[in-house]
Amino acid sequence: MNTKKNLMIGAALVAAIAAGYGLYALGMQKGKQLAAPAAAQAQTGTIDPASGRRVLYWHDPMVPGQKFDKPGKSPFMDMDLVPVYADEQTDQGQIAVSARMQQSLGIRTAEVSRGKMAAKFEAVGSVAYNERDVALIQARSNGFVEKLYVRTALDRIKKGQALAELYVPEWIAVQEEYLAVKRMRGAGAESLLDGARQRMRLAGMSEEQIRQVDAVGRTQARLVVSAPVSGIVAELSAREGMTVMSGAPLFRINGMETVWVNAELPENLAARLKPGDEVEARSQALPDAVFKGKINALLPEVSASTRTIKARIELHNRGGQLIPGMFVTVNLKPTVESEVLLVPSEAIIQTGKRNVVIAAQEEGKFAPVEVDIGGETGGQTEIRKGLAAGQKVVVSGQFLIDSEASLKGVLHRMNGEAPSSNAVAPGTSAPAPEHDHSGAHK
Repeated sequence: MNTKKNLMIGAALVAAIAAGYGLYALGMQKGKQLAAPAAAQAQTGTIDPASGRRVLYWHDPMVPGQKFDKPGKSPFMDMDLVPVYADEQTDQGQIAVSARMQQSLGIRTAEVSRGKMAAKFEAVGSVAYNERDVALIQARSNGFVEKLYVRTALDRIKKGQALAELYVPEWIAVQEEYLAVKRMRGAGAESLLDGARQRMRLAGMSEEQIRQVDAVGRTQARLVVSAPVSGIVAELSAREGMTVMSGAPLFRINGMETVWVNAELPENLAARLKPGDEVEARSQALPDAVFKGKINALLPEVSASTRTIKARIELHNRGGQLIPGMFVTVNLKPTVESEVLLVPSEAIIQTGKRNVVIAAQEEGKFAPVEVDIGGETGGQTEIRKGLAAGQKVVVSGQFLIDSEASLKGVLHRMNGEAPSSNAVAPGTSAPAPEHDHSGAHK
């Protein structure tokens, strides 16, 4: 009896196990059938039911390097994650941005126009002495400084003004010889007089001083040194009572009728300017005065630190108002102007190795374009190569588009390089980011 009962229990257990396995196998088969479309969809990307477009991944446009496998709130900014669709990556290195995203990111464009560069360039320079308007006064003979009429440097003087009085003992002997020969009579006296006059010249006397000795008829042992030009006493080397040797410098006088302005100009402007171009200058110290002049020279040297070239400008210094050390603003007008392509300077992305702009194309697509730039003035930059008139370039938000293009390997393709490992190839899905146990994005 017990044996029969045990057999019945065993049979029931076998039947239950068989039924359970059958249900398990049926469930696995149904599960595979249901999971097959989902698996296929996971391989090809999520389909956006609103637009029917395949989503590669979601990201925050402000931090485009981080990718997420499902929508949600951005962990970086107070905004929703934005989908990146497979059809946004074209074969021509373009980046597609929807109109809504363009408005959200503040993307603005401007048209490439053809026109002339601004008529005037503005620069800042400092006033210096005109080194071509310098008079150096030296002692022409050995002597002594008996009296100084100008005692300090930087005094203003006028042409013909007495500067100092020198006593020159050497002059006494040659002058007395000349006067003695002049009193002689007879044949050959004229040639002797010419020889005595020549010895006075060799002693350092000027023609005016010789005429004075001849007219007065007595020796002139003292020399009054006068200013040959009007200007500023830049250097004063003489002092009362000192002994001076022949050739010793006494005064250095800088004229003030004209002054130089050394202005720093961007090196790309050098080709647009040349010596002789007209210049106007103004100083904050003299707000009502305008000084006119011209470019004297473009110095053949570029500053390694500022990448500027120095222009030497000569200005007419009316009334001697400009003095060395003043800062002035100069307006330079090139004599030759040509029509060029212009874009707003803010559209240029300078990477250090190249200059790039983001060109706007049809259907909300953008592409980076390498350009060759020229001069820049008034917020406009000359484009020498890479764009055509009528094209549109991005002037606001271009760095976000450039960042996205870099992530997708567009700029690498421009250089003929292979895309980096984090770039998304067209038609492929981005790898899903890791998640913690709470389901939040990392």
